[in-house]
Amino acid sequence: MSTGIEGVWDLTIVTPIGRVRPVVELHTLDGVPAGTAHGAGESLPLKDISFDGHTLAWKQSITRPMHLDLVFTVTVDGDTMTGSSKAGRLPSSKVTGRRRSHDAAGVAGTAEPA
Repeated sequence: MSTGIEGVWDLTIVTPIGRVRPVVELHTLDGVPAGTAHGAGESLPLKDISFDGHTLAWKQSITRPMHLDLVFTVTVDGDTMTGSSKAGRLPSSKVTGRRRSHDAAGVAGTAEPA
């Protein structure tokens, strides 16, 4: 079952300490959205993924460069996404993303700091 979010997404997150560029892989497992984020030497599962046909949300915990619990809310429009990420009491960070074409769908060359 396709939800319109499957694929490998190159994200840019504008944070107070600079831009980060993680890679997110999204798919469905038994009709339920699932995914993994890759960046800063980590591969982390996405949690509580929801998609209503327009708005995609998920949670993830990172440990690099510091431990943070992140909440993402983005709007998906075809092969692009825009929205924000929030880490506790820190200010929201702008998130943009583009889905890779099927020819470039691997995760080689994942996340690199800007």
